[in-house]
Amino acid sequence: MAKTQLGARVDEDVAELARKRAADLGLSIGDYLARLVQDDASGLRARSVDAAARFLAEHQAIFDEAEDGRRPESARGARAA
Repeated sequence: MAKTQLGARVDEDVAELARKRAADLGLSIGDYLARLVQDDASGLRARSVDAAARFLAEHQAIFDEAEDGRRPESARGARAA
């Protein structure tokens, strides 16, 4: 494995592919890697927001009951944390 200017150890063929892709985009290798990280972080953020929205939608009735102070018969005596 070759050691790159960024200090990461990668196979030479992977490093060459990254250099070619960066050149195709008109970017330095550092800027290309930064773009990859940013794209990955954006994807993680979008998936997280989507998961949170699904969770809230699935449990909306529970949140509504807690806001209204209503409790179903099965939860008498139980309190929200």
